[in-house]
Amino acid sequence: MTFEEKLEQYAELAVKVGVNIQKGQYLLINTSTDTLDFTRIVVKKAYEAGAGRVQVNLSDPVFTRAFYELGAEEEFSKYPKWIVAQRDELIERKGALLWIDAEDPDLLAGIQSSRISAQTKAAGEALVRYRKAVMNDDIAWSIIAVPSQKWAAKVFPDLPENEQVNALWEAIFQTVRIGDGDAVEKWRKHVENLESRAKQLNEKKYSKLHYKAPGTDLTIELPEKHLWVSGSSKTPEGTTFIANMPTEEVFTLPCKYGVNGVVRNTKPLVYQGNIIDGFSLTFEKGKIVKAEAEVGNELLQDLIANDEGSSYLGEVALVPHQSPISSSGILYYNTLFDENASNHLAIGEAYPTCFEGGRELQEGQLEALGINTSITHEDFMIGSAEMDIDGILPDGTEEPIFRKGNWAF
Repeated sequence: MTFEEKLEQYAELAVKVGVNIQKGQYLLINTSTDTLDFTRIVVKKAYEAGAGRVQVNLSDPVFTRAFYELGAEEEFSKYPKWIVAQRDELIERKGALLWIDAEDPDLLAGIQSSRISAQTKAAGEALVRYRKAVMNDDIAWSIIAVPSQKWAAKVFPDLPENEQVNALWEAIFQTVRIGDGDAVEKWRKHVENLESRAKQLNEKKYSKLHYKAPGTDLTIELPEKHLWVSGSSKTPEGTTFIANMPTEEVFTLPCKYGVNGVVRNTKPLVYQGNIIDGFSLTFEKGKIVKAEAEVGNELLQDLIANDEGSSYLGEVALVPHQSPISSSGILYYNTLFDENASNHLAIGEAYPTCFEGGRELQEGQLEALGINTSITHEDFMIGSAEMDIDGILPDGTEEPIFRKGNWAF
């Protein structure tokens, strides 16, 4: 396939598999000026697929950096109502949302962490309805990524500058199964494999998971009615969509107060244009009681203090070390990719769809059942070739789930 043909297929995959656009449906695309040429292809594909209207919101790294460097201090605790109104209308219209990411991992390096945390908290509080719609799969949504020069330079620093973006394009195409044959059909088979793995775990009904690896000794209790799910989701209207492209995970939710022990990250966490790395988290009765990072420690402290739920876990995800992204040996400095190369956990909000009947429950009801709610949801990577995970059945029997970073059954 030519590069142009791969771009066309990627755009079609985002529209027809990612958000699975329906006839007459509105599509909101959030992206940056670094993706403009590719986004134009996506817009065309969306209309060809029957979209009613496509709205593109363009950010720009220079604009974003200027705001955080030069904006008035009081603005960081505010969030524009027109952005909230746009998301609310999309929900009311049962529209679809697509992020096309090209973020520079170091975009906000050197910015006061207090500014970043204040704006993050303001956005989280203002977009409560939108966040709930996404976490509940009330609307179809998907995240994909395309290279920017600064991101590509971070991933491939040893390549000549004029080769970095092309190298990242080819790496991305590999992760989303583009380049040889029908990508849509490949995704259908891939999702079937993930759902088969989730089915195996649901049949086990483990009450706890025990993680052991260098720097990690962690026990996570699972709710009795937890559900393991794959990256394939479904709206209340029955429209299937893929929230993350790529995806290699099956995941569920933990008991909010049932996490104990210590865990250490194995890949950098890119958070709000900064890198947090070399960190460990200590949990007691679900809560993070100690957090230390070699890089980005101040931002890590701010992250877990966003609200009460930000110091508890909301997601438990399993990804074998021999997954395609991990086997490539590429560190992407982008959670969309790095989380699909590694077992990972998420600080903050849990997906109600990972609990039987959870979709119909309100926030207070979820909390009463020990399901975490928060304005935060941040994945961080903990997997490696040295990680073992045991599943503990209700009668106390232990079974191997992962050995040396890969599935044991």
